[in-house]
Amino acid sequence: MPVIATAAWSIPRTVAAAFPEEGSGLARYAAVFDGVEVNSTFYRRHKASTFERWAEATPDGFRFAVKIPKAITHERAMEDIREPFATFLQDIAALGGKRGPLLCQLPPSLRFDPERFEAAFDTMRDLDQGPLVIEVRHRCWASAQALALLERYSIDRVLADPALVWPASDFRQAPRYVRLHGKPKVYYSSYSDAELAAFSRLLGPESWCVFDNTASGAAIENALAMLGRR
Repeated sequence: MPVIATAAWSIPRTVAAAFPEEGSGLARYAAVFDGVEVNSTFYRRHKASTFERWAEATPDGFRFAVKIPKAITHERAMEDIREPFATFLQDIAALGGKRGPLLCQLPPSLRFDPERFEAAFDTMRDLDQGPLVIEVRHRCWASAQALALLERYSIDRVLADPALVWPASDFRQAPRYVRLHGKPKVYYSSYSDAELAAFSRLLGPESWCVFDNTASGAAIENALAMLGRR
């Protein structure tokens, strides 16, 4: 079954009735959904005890997709990343078997550079063999050379909406990770039933579908509607 999730686990009042009344926000969320995308790791470092607490608060089978810190993707621009990436992996190790994909989101300005990214991906794969997905925002990543490098290192492309680089038609197989940011107003706009149905048809049994239109509370409403389609 695909994992339907949101970015973070905030539960707006409008949908509170769909969740248990008791427990922490995460525990209540995890009673309904099978996974969540942790975005806060992009902005700041968390203690290992935080990840341990999150793992303990969720049922067996629950998974955490974790966003790679911007110190790696944006500030270092994927160069000389061994030390910070190793530290990141050490921090999240407490998730244990509940760790899902690592999300590598690149800034719009970061072009595909074969030497830079071969070195970065080689380092990442030397340190970790778990699922890794990448969301890029510069059109040059649509090149055959970039796709071949991702395939060599078993890094799955993110199908994002709005699709800035890789539209749905580019995926010959079900995308492993779908990130729905909302449109026309990114992070705010809700998806219609017809749009949700279309995205649902794209998902495979191993897919993740993450709603990132969290600014207006639409994410969890859309995720609940998508969950009803499984």
